[in-house]
Amino acid sequence: MEKIRLQKYISECGIMSRRAAEAEISAGRIKVNGILANLGDRVDPENDAIEINGKLLDKKTDGERENRRLTYILLNKPAGYVTTLSDEQGRKTVSDLLRDVGCRVYPVGRLDLYSDGLLLCTDDGDLTNRITHPSHHIPKKYLATVTSHLNDEAIEKIRQPFELDGYMLRPFDVEFVEYKRVQKTDATVLRFTLYEGRNREIRKICSHHGLKLARLSRIAIGDLNLAGLAPGKWRHLTENEVEKLKNY
Repeated sequence: MEKIRLQKYISECGIMSRRAAEAEISAGRIKVNGILANLGDRVDPENDAIEINGKLLDKKTDGERENRRLTYILLNKPAGYVTTLSDEQGRKTVSDLLRDVGCRVYPVGRLDLYSDGLLLCTDDGDLTNRITHPSHHIPKKYLATVTSHLNDEAIEKIRQPFELDGYMLRPFDVEFVEYKRVQKTDATVLRFTLYEGRNREIRKICSHHGLKLARLSRIAIGDLNLAGLAPGKWRHLTENEVEKLKNY
């Protein structure tokens, strides 16, 4: 059988996304035939023994991978949950909210512990890569509440890209939504639209401008939103919704 990249095979088995598999390989948590795997390794799924964190991966044929029924979940994540399936510190995780899904799904990207809102979870590694890779430009919208009274000039300044962690940010949109009071403090609610979504990007943008975030909520990915979905609840995506995501 023709060999395929290790991370691609793991993704096709529905274990995790390609990028997550690459991270696990780099961390030394994956072995092939008892030997620590390296990025770029190729495997023969029928003959190679693949271990992830000491657990042997079930072999799947091409037909099984192609015919496997994939699961797509839209979750309204509350703040206070970690976007992982397990946590060494014993904190609540999104897997606690997905116990009754009926199969093992994995978060697409991340929302940090203190953020809430829309989180996709799936066992479709290819779609995960499509959504999380910056080159695909799938818009992700957030509501950010900052404890400052921002005028038009201040908001325009936030829109200007700058170098973050040695990388020039791609253009993003910022719109004024409303003024409000948060714990007796003047606050401004902004709508951010990101097209690449780097790690903690909005928090770092706000920090760069000396702004304190009181709340950060993801409200949309592409055409998907949280309409009618209460915090902590989930639903399956429709076939039409899945197709729209795949066609971005």
